[in-house]
Amino acid sequence: MRELLYICDGRRTFRRILAVFPVLFFFPRLRISFRVRHWQLFASIASAVCLGITSQAAAEPMPQTARYWVQLRDKRDVRFDPATYFSSQAQARRLRQHLPAADSSDFPVRPDYVSRVQAGVDSVIFVSRWFNAISCWATPLQATRLRHLPGVRAVTRQPDASLSPAARTGLPDLGNEAISAEDRQLARRQTASLGAADFQTATLDGRGLRIAIFDVGFNGADRHPAFEHLVRDRRIVATYDFVKRRNSVFTGGTHGTEVLSCIAGLLPDGTPLGLAPKAEFLLARTERLHREIYAEEEAWLAAAEWADRNGADIINSSLGYTNRRYFPEQMNGYTSLVARAAELAVRKGILVVNAAGNDGDNEDWHTVGTPADGDSVLAVGGLDPDTFLHVDFSSYGPSADRQVKPNVTAFGTVLAAAPGGYVRTQGTSFASPLVVGFAACAWQQNRQLTVMQLFAKIQESADLYPYFDYAHGYGLPRASALLQERKPRTEAAFDLVREDSVLSVIIRPTAAYVSARTLPLYADSVVRVTTLAPKTPSVPRVGREELKPPLSGEPKHGEAAGEAAPQPPTHPDYLYWHIADRYGVLRTYEVLEVTQRAVLRLPLSRLRPGDTVRVHYRGFTQSYSVQ
Repeated sequence: MRELLYICDGRRTFRRILAVFPVLFFFPRLRISFRVRHWQLFASIASAVCLGITSQAAAEPMPQTARYWVQLRDKRDVRFDPATYFSSQAQARRLRQHLPAADSSDFPVRPDYVSRVQAGVDSVIFVSRWFNAISCWATPLQATRLRHLPGVRAVTRQPDASLSPAARTGLPDLGNEAISAEDRQLARRQTASLGAADFQTATLDGRGLRIAIFDVGFNGADRHPAFEHLVRDRRIVATYDFVKRRNSVFTGGTHGTEVLSCIAGLLPDGTPLGLAPKAEFLLARTERLHREIYAEEEAWLAAAEWADRNGADIINSSLGYTNRRYFPEQMNGYTSLVARAAELAVRKGILVVNAAGNDGDNEDWHTVGTPADGDSVLAVGGLDPDTFLHVDFSSYGPSADRQVKPNVTAFGTVLAAAPGGYVRTQGTSFASPLVVGFAACAWQQNRQLTVMQLFAKIQESADLYPYFDYAHGYGLPRASALLQERKPRTEAAFDLVREDSVLSVIIRPTAAYVSARTLPLYADSVVRVTTLAPKTPSVPRVGREELKPPLSGEPKHGEAAGEAAPQPPTHPDYLYWHIADRYGVLRTYEVLEVTQRAVLRLPLSRLRPGDTVRVHYRGFTQSYSVQ
């Protein structure tokens, strides 16, 4: 019997043998007749049975684990010292904005709750102070038991399946050291359009601001000449990879490298690619390169808590989540985890700037993604540098709860740094960091502004304000308007004239002089400018942008920098108009090329009681309301 136990490896296997051979072991007469000399034969049979049982057990599927979000009840009796937890920059930010040193969301999760959950699940992924919750891997049975633990308020299964990989087609994200004359011109224009010269005159360059960037990776940023000044001055103050849980973020995707350059990158001749080259940076990897899973939203939340603790003033998030997880009606600023995390970051005095998205020409989605849908999140759309109009791929507003989105716009085609040199690329991912640089300079000028005061000032500095639409938001922010506290133009540029059944917009003679000629009262036709710009090729979704393909006749990378480039286009004087209902929601909006003084004739039959017609031209906005 000892030999049998040895061969079958232990008591557990022996019990299985007993179950298979009850006759041999539970009937004394048979057990006595079982001679020792037959033990080898019996051992062989027993071994075969053991192997069969083991193979059957291996074939049986193990209980599958899934991600669960465990919401806890309270933080009673938890001790917390803000002075030891928060960096000095984080404490100063709250003090400047008259915020409490800490609130209940800053307190740590109760250790006894964490230990109970940890003991009952496969693994704990993340513990969120802000939401008093734990993300973990657990089986359905374990999740059921969690619901009965003291202190657990709710247990929710999260969509943890890996979604379809993001497509990666087209040109590789590798830069070229040689820069064409046209690309060099684009680099200057992407900051000049926002008022770089005015900020430079006012010596505003982002100094003293700490900016956090959440992205898919910052490949090569620590070795790129465009960021040599950041490395030399140690202004990349902290990094963390929330995907692989390590400190280094300088591998993986190049998207973050391109985004960082649109805030603080420099060309070899010192030309800035963004408006805040003197800011400090916190770099966080929150995205996977070729996979889309819900865990990325939890990583965004974890990075936001980390950025708050480390004193971030601004978060740039050139990321967005849309039809891979949500329906358009859920883009309301409070459905997604990442939108709620962004709103909480704003409550703690951090300006959150997010790309509006690249789904403007996507028939299945079209609208802004999350967290750009948050009402306190500054969503940035893309402009075509050649026309200064909404670029086709830039996502439209409003949010599902009818908030104005995007809030502002900037160039959607830029020159950016990438491993190996510089690239021309496109997407709202790059419009967002351009506005982040603008925000950093604005906050540097007046550090006493609260986050929502800064939010309002950025909108008010835009070239269309107070007019807005769902393609351009309030328009392109301007440093001159911000620094000079611009007031709405009082000199009328046009008249709204009601004529029988038509509302006409007539350009005044003083505003009708354009391009060395005076506009006629009537011309052959009025042209919608949406038909003037060439169709923009489809752009991958936000956070996954690729290099901009060369246009017909456009110089390619590597051409001599001294080549003459065509003169850059100036901002045309378009006429913008919309109809808003009694609740301020737009029913229609349009942009017109002004080729005649009688630029718009709107039938009154199109208007309903409570409607407002709002028109903007040359900095002047006027309204007509229907009672």
